[in-house]
Amino acid sequence: MRRAAVAIVAAAATTVLATACGPGDAETGAATAATAAPTSAAGASAGSSAPAPGSTSSPAAKGSPAAPSTGPSKGASTGASAGAAPACAAGDLKADAHQAKERPDGTGIGAAIIGFANTSGHACTLKGFPTVAGAGNGGPGHNMPLTVTHTGSEAAVKLAPGGKAWVKLTFVQVQGEADGYCVSGATPVAFPSLVLGLPEAGSHQVGLDEGLFAECDNKVTTTAVLAVSPS
Repeated sequence: MRRAAVAIVAAAATTVLATACGPGDAETGAATAATAAPTSAAGASAGSSAPAPGSTSSPAAKGSPAAPSTGPSKGASTGASAGAAPACAAGDLKADAHQAKERPDGTGIGAAIIGFANTSGHACTLKGFPTVAGAGNGGPGHNMPLTVTHTGSEAAVKLAPGGKAWVKLTFVQVQGEADGYCVSGATPVAFPSLVLGLPEAGSHQVGLDEGLFAECDNKVTTTAVLAVSPS
């Protein structure tokens, strides 16, 4: 009986101890869970507002401006401004001529300025030295080519519609009165008009606004096409 009573007492004590430990453990677990919950929520919040390691955020999501539209790169030419204007055609030009202010001493024409006006509705380009011939019998079919000497350098001259370029012709001057004479002993020649051939721009017959092209030795010195009228 004594042993049975001791066993009963021991069993009761074990039950009390188990009961006493149970609530304490539950409270501790609840407290731990309560403490851990905010931490987990903060972590979840932080995870939703910041990219995960190694991820890339979208610029659109950050409100970045859209990429600019593409277009011609800086300095590129477009449309009609691209490239040089084509060479002037013979039909694009109208020629005129007058005596130059600066000319050799003598009684002949001495020197003449030939102008070429762009009468077309588009820009075109002139370049180079002309050929020169006297129009015999007043017509280009009876030309007398003159020996041409070049002076100065050549450069392309772009003519807008209505624009103008010039060439200066300097002749071997006629001397003396009346029909005059040539220092070389040759006979002076007078042409009512000249025919000038321009590279890629055809041939053009032109007469002086006053008088004739009187010259000696069938020689002429010519500039290339110029953008500014010479004297």
